Amino acid sequence: MSGIASKLAHNRERSQGIGSHSHAVKYLNQDYEALRDSCLERGRLFEDDSFEALPSSLGFKELGPSSYKVRGVTWKRPTELTSNPKFIVENATRTDICQGALGDCWLLAAIASLTLNKQVLTRVVPHDQSFDKNYAGIFHFEFWQFGEWVDVVVDDRLPTKDGELLFVHSEEGSEFWSALLEKAYAKINGCYEALSGGSTIEGSLLGCSIDITSSSDSEAVTSRKLVKGHAYSLTGAEQVEYNGDMVQLIRIRNPWGQVEWNGDWSDSSRNWRYVSDEDRKRLTNRSEDGEFWMAFRDFLHQYSRLEICNLTPDALTDEFSKWAESEFEDTWRRGVSAGGCRNFIDSFWMNPQFVIKLNEVDDDPDDGEEGCTFIVGLMQKNKRRRRTMGEDMETIGFAIYELPEEYSGKRQVHLKKDFFKYSASAARSETFINLREVCGRFCLPPGEYLIIPSTFEPNKNGDFYVRVFSEKEADFQEIDDPVECHVEEIHIDEDDIGDRFRNLFDQLAGHDVEISVFELQKILNRVVSKRDDIKTSGFSLTTCRNMVNLLDKDGSNKLGLVEFKILWSKIEKFLDLYKGKDVDRSGCMSSSEMRMAVEEAGFTLNNPLHQIIVARYSEPDLSIDFDNFVCCLIRLESLFKTFNALEKDGTGRIELGFTQWLNLTML
Repeated sequence: MSGIASKLAHNRERSQGIGSHSHAVKYLNQDYEALRDSCLERGRLFEDDSFEALPSSLGFKELGPSSYKVRGVTWKRPTELTSNPKFIVENATRTDICQGALGDCWLLAAIASLTLNKQVLTRVVPHDQSFDKNYAGIFHFEFWQFGEWVDVVVDDRLPTKDGELLFVHSEEGSEFWSALLEKAYAKINGCYEALSGGSTIEGSLLGCSIDITSSSDSEAVTSRKLVKGHAYSLTGAEQVEYNGDMVQLIRIRNPWGQVEWNGDWSDSSRNWRYVSDEDRKRLTNRSEDGEFWMAFRDFLHQYSRLEICNLTPDALTDEFSKWAESEFEDTWRRGVSAGGCRNFIDSFWMNPQFVIKLNEVDDDPDDGEEGCTFIVGLMQKNKRRRRTMGEDMETIGFAIYELPEEYSGKRQVHLKKDFFKYSASAARSETFINLREVCGRFCLPPGEYLIIPSTFEPNKNGDFYVRVFSEKEADFQEIDDPVECHVEEIHIDEDDIGDRFRNLFDQLAGHDVEISVFELQKILNRVVSKRDDIKTSGFSLTTCRNMVNLLDKDGSNKLGLVEFKILWSKIEKFLDLYKGKDVDRSGCMSSSEMRMAVEEAGFTLNNPLHQIIVARYSEPDLSIDFDNFVCCLIRLESLFKTFNALEKDGTGRIELGFTQWLNLTML
């Protein structure tokens, strides 16, 4: 299926509710219940041929097939590792998650945080699974992925070394939900190694870390037994009376399951002697389990980063006030919609543009100043999965502009370079950074604002997902130019044609007094070969056929005198336009110049159509020569004319039978 058809099908599925939690997308079209029932019927344990028990599922570099780190790794089912394996023992807890040989502490910190919210946990880890009833070696988990819930199936063959699980494992060894969850997340991201390194904001409710200043600092242990560049979970907050004062405490967990803070309020701290027996019994745990308490003031001093995952409104229980949420998916594509940040003013305007309309101020403003509070989250999609192809996270961010009054209420308009050149942003993301998600919380006066998400540098391909949470309902829409054609018809009668052009036509047309596609190609190539101010490899037969199809009135597949004169007039106009937009006099057109030229030629197109134009008509360096420029404009005019001829009563729709559709598309 083509990319465009695939996107249309995806949008149709979303409109039908597929991707909601009640109707999760089946990853790779694998149906858990159907596969399990088939295995039970055949008396065989499930083996997942889409994520096989092979070295390629482990990794591609550090854990690649030739790496010494994967020597001796064997894949075993829990039933082969213990006599009485359990999926979940009673309730899942944060001590079920201990880190193994994979650097995915960020993921384990996220999983640990999930165990503190049972409502969210049961969405991710369906609890009606076990190694007893209906066991078939198959399990499934549901992940929120860029605006939709995805159900991922795995078999229970897990990588082991020397009889022990290689990666995440439970503290007591016989519980396997966390190891299977890690495998499911590895599958959706391509392999286990793709999970190495990340940020707790990719899934945890609350996480924290200590920034590093150099690679040598990564996972270095401080004198206070805190690990730099390492993801921790925030698992609790309490307030206790200590020597007559109230002290705020924070509980933190290291997913390693060991290495704990040794300062005030640590497991062995003397501070606990001076709190009530009730508080001491309730809060202390003197085991080396990776979890510890510390004073909030010490937390602020020791940690440099706190990350909060903003849950979708339906994940919150009724006791909380819910935020309104809006979301969009879109793409950055080279030469079309990957304009880079504001530093690149010539292309910044080409980025996708979104408008949020804030009408109502907050009920209880935090700082006493009236305004509208909202959160913008920009997330780049599928970058972990593409690590095996050498890609990684792009540096991303966004800017927010107040929409000028003249554009108020308008949604079919894509603001151009001059607006951004002379307008300052009203707000922006704190920084451009190579994380999966960049978030910012803002409070602005009521009004309409333009949100521009971008990569830092232009021409970086990527898919992204942008969402806005607002305290009050807010209108959030993508804006883009309408799709319209305003090309002026060229009206020429035979009497308007001068003798000189008639004589030229008679010489070119030959005895049948008409010009065929092949004759047209020779004529045009003879003309352009004499010019040194335009670059072209010559007019192709495809371009010439498009020209004839546009102007051929009698179905002869040839051009008569009047038709040829109209075509010649069009080409002269195209040449003037091409040279006028070729600002750097390179002889060819850049993709941004092409976009402006298409508009001046009489067409307004949206981003998806500009994306098709660049994909179809540009060279690898995104340049467009004269032949492709002409072919594009002729094709556009032909498509608009065809649609208008078939449209009924201005409905914006046409009806075609299958054969009619084939006939049109084959032209």
